[in-house]
Amino acid sequence: MSKYPEVDAVFAGESDGCIVCGDCLEVMVGMADKSCVVVTDPPYGIGADSMQMGSGEHRWHVSDNAWDDSHPPRGAFDEILRIGNNAIIWGGNYFTEFLPPTPHWLVWDKQNPNLSFAEGELAWVKNGKRLRIFCHYSAHVHKLHPTEKPTRLMVWCVDGYSHPSDIILDPFVGSGTTCVAAKQLGRRYIGIEIDEGYCEIARKRLRETQPLFDKLKQKVEQKHLL
Repeated sequence: MSKYPEVDAVFAGESDGCIVCGDCLEVMVGMADKSCVVVTDPPYGIGADSMQMGSGEHRWHVSDNAWDDSHPPRGAFDEILRIGNNAIIWGGNYFTEFLPPTPHWLVWDKQNPNLSFAEGELAWVKNGKRLRIFCHYSAHVHKLHPTEKPTRLMVWCVDGYSHPSDIILDPFVGSGTTCVAAKQLGRRYIGIEIDEGYCEIARKRLRETQPLFDKLKQKVEQKHLL
């Protein structure tokens, strides 16, 4: 038993998922080797908290706190590599000093050539042999977290790199998008976030999330009632 019973319950198959408020390094050290598929988007350490992003109606100031002043320590990446049967790390190009070389990268093409910030983002993948590209228009006005990824992007990652029996781990879960994607696809999930406010946002989103199969079934049943 670890000091995080909600995590133990997920591994034991007694819970479909949990959001843990705490330091991800402290939580991960109690997890077994190759016990999860990690899909995550850590702070890049590029000072995004002080940047002005977007243009026109999508122009916005990210934040007033210093959450992106530094990237996670080497130990966090060591734990991700140990725990992850596979791992997808968005922003992996910022963490090459901590990650081994890989031939497999993901590209999110934001389909917006007029951005004042990056027109795409890269993800490092632990296992794989080829580059893959996901095209999705990036405009997302109503973000719950400053660097929130589109749910469709995370569904693509979880669906393409895990099996239904896998546990999806996001040690930097933010507003919970990775776990929302996991729940939609019927995967068990563990999200870790150090900010209690974002933990509550993630839990609320998950309470409101239905598996995609259930949503499809509900639509079919409603159609039959017409």
